[in-house]
Amino acid sequence: MELLSALQLKNQNSGASTGVNWWSNTKIRELISYNPATEKSIASVFCANIEDYEKVVQVSLQAFTRWRNVPAPKRGEVVRAIGEALREVKSHLGDLVSIEMGKSKQEGDGEVQEMIDMADLAVGQSRQLCGLSMHSERASHRMYEQWHPLGIVGVISAFNFPVAVWSWNAFIAAICGNTVIWKPSPKTPLCALAVQYICNRVMKDFGYEGIFSLLISDEHDIVNKMANDNRIDLISFTGSTAIGREINSLIAKRLGRSLLELSGNNAIIVDEHTDLAVALPAIVFGAIGTAGQRCTTTRRLIIHESIYDNLVAALVKAYKKITIGDPLNQANLMGPLIDQHAVKQFLNTIERAIKQGGRVLCGGTTLTQPGYFVTPTLIEAENHWEVVQQETFAPILYLMKYSELTDAIGMQNDSRFGLSSAIFTNSLQHAEVFLSAAGSDCGIANVNLGTSGAEIGGAFGGEKETGGGREAGSDAWKAYMRRQTTTINWGSALNLAQGIKFDI
Repeated sequence: MELLSALQLKNQNSGASTGVNWWSNTKIRELISYNPATEKSIASVFCANIEDYEKVVQVSLQAFTRWRNVPAPKRGEVVRAIGEALREVKSHLGDLVSIEMGKSKQEGDGEVQEMIDMADLAVGQSRQLCGLSMHSERASHRMYEQWHPLGIVGVISAFNFPVAVWSWNAFIAAICGNTVIWKPSPKTPLCALAVQYICNRVMKDFGYEGIFSLLISDEHDIVNKMANDNRIDLISFTGSTAIGREINSLIAKRLGRSLLELSGNNAIIVDEHTDLAVALPAIVFGAIGTAGQRCTTTRRLIIHESIYDNLVAALVKAYKKITIGDPLNQANLMGPLIDQHAVKQFLNTIERAIKQGGRVLCGGTTLTQPGYFVTPTLIEAENHWEVVQQETFAPILYLMKYSELTDAIGMQNDSRFGLSSAIFTNSLQHAEVFLSAAGSDCGIANVNLGTSGAEIGGAFGGEKETGGGREAGSDAWKAYMRRQTTTINWGSALNLAQGIKFDI
């Protein structure tokens, strides 16, 4: 409770907010947040219901009619103030992320820093929402394109990044002139409450309401309502491919817009020219960071046969040194899984891998102590096995050999998903082949760094069953706006395109 008090959340247990008002319906059951490292409850939140949803949408719609007319650089000032507020509570909010989600303190603080960086990027972007100017084929005409906000952007986020992924969407959507409704994971409601409280304070200081709104619920009715609601112009969904496919189907039926950040089955290729001193820590962090609960987690390691034995021996040695425990203790490199269901999936996956012929080299067990702790696991496997081709949100790394680079790239690309990929090599030719059109088919392709830990300056997202969405940096802002091509005739005659004559 001291932490919640530091974040000014001690008495805040409402499930919906638009900035000025917090609504809670005590007739709806409470949603209890648990610490996955202790299995003990932290606090509870009253869930939002459909009535709360309607209130939030109405306020968001009204706010949009005002917000869209605010100059973009002025919108950026609001986001800048949120970034400054996040700086003030970075350590406290990082603690809460670690306590509620289970990732290490370093990663919890890093996630808040990612929000701060995203705010900085969005502030700069607010002065760079640029359209193109084109030369018209008609005399005395000017032709250009401009970008306008969509309206309401819905953000449905996952537990593994309980605050950062929201910021990728919300800060960019806001500087583009949209209002944002956030439906966070019911597994991490307190993180969302803390962020919403900060947004509320900043909105109040600037005289706004409804730019950023929050709906906390574990009911599917809220998600389905958002997906079917024509008043919500874009929905950004982060989660599994299975759920993303269902949500996207509902959105597509109304010809709505969606951003999908779905599952990954990411691979690293380690060739014979690799500096193992560089590769080893990147592989380990990619596989065990956030206890394997990242969409960019390294799940497959494709190793050249000439260095296979040496690298595997080094990995086993490194894995045995991984410290596991309380995520707030910075001596621990890995925290718990999110809940008991995740632990069961971890154990079931290992059992399936063994049945399909896998050999466990390290890990594969749970810790006999409170909390949802498991040991990071290395399994020798074959790429085509059904279990290897699935995404398991746990620290399981499959090891396999290759002899020719083209075979390794083929193995990497032989996946339903296409999020993140990497190669470790000191061969310029191998690096360029990997990055060519005949190389990695993923949205992210790295050389001499791992699959996890993307910077916010680049567009984040993947191909195939990862969904095709792009968020964060580069020109990802365009997804939150509508393009309008404009032509102005400033002459004294009507000139039709393509030389058409129409005299009356």
